[in-house]
Amino acid sequence: MPLTVKCPICSTSVEWNTTSLFKPFCSERCKLIDLGDWASEKHSIPVKDNIDPDMIDDIGYDEE
Repeated sequence: MPLTVKCPICSTSVEWNTTSLFKPFCSERCKLIDLGDWASEKHSIPVKDNIDPDMIDDIGYDEE
């Protein structure tokens, strides 16, 4: 039984194999819609800051 996934844009079932050119998307249209969403920043990857803003003044800089 082939693996099937749902297209992230329209939820159409897509077989995950070498003949599915746009996987995980069902079509080039859905692929381009997703790309446009990333380009317009509708999607983003959350980033956690490692620097505490309250301690920024405590960081010493070596001046030459």
